[in-house]
Amino acid sequence: MQLIITKDYETMSQMSLTHVLAHMYTGDNRRVNLSITAGKTPERLYQLLKEEYRGNPYFKHVHFYNFDEIPREGEETGVTMNDLNRMFFDQAEVPRGLVHVLDTKNWKDYDKKLKEDGGLDMLIMGLGTDGHFCGNLAGTVEHFGMETRMVTKEKYPISYFERETSPDHYVTFGPKTVTNARHLIMIINGSHKAEISKKALFGPVTPEVPASVFQLHPNYTVIMDEEAASLLDY
Repeated sequence: MQLIITKDYETMSQMSLTHVLAHMYTGDNRRVNLSITAGKTPERLYQLLKEEYRGNPYFKHVHFYNFDEIPREGEETGVTMNDLNRMFFDQAEVPRGLVHVLDTKNWKDYDKKLKEDGGLDMLIMGLGTDGHFCGNLAGTVEHFGMETRMVTKEKYPISYFERETSPDHYVTFGPKTVTNARHLIMIINGSHKAEISKKALFGPVTPEVPASVFQLHPNYTVIMDEEAASLLDY
């Protein structure tokens, strides 16, 4: 694990941008497959990234994959893709042919698709306060060999969602799908993530803290601000 601790959220976002661009600027025209996260943590990253991306023809070889999706009743686009469109894809003017959507219709074949597309070069994600990554909430991970899957309302903790908006089901990359990526990047900010960061980065590897499995990944980068790192011994 490479641990990078930055002064604040802005610096963390700039450092994250550097790592993402390192995958996008390959020096050749080979295909690059990136899986990116929604949520609050990457908002500033995407503000910076869209300025690099928009109007740059070099990035036509970069493909994007969302790693989870929560359906919205009566809507074609789920919560995750709606957020990614708003924060990055629309503003950066990413061609739709480069965006590969995971949803409740195609999840059963998604691991096969990833393999056929050459696998993920990089996956960037945040850390939940329960230690989750993607849609792998604490209590829903039976073992780390799980691939892309559907999680039903009976299996996830209702308290994670607002009761009025809790979905009947959602889809997510499983631990095996994520760890198959060649490079994992986790971005973490804020003092409210300090306790779970210590558990996920240096505690026992256990499904009870789903993100702890990444301690075993050979190419794992964690970029966090000082507040999130406040309980770490470093």
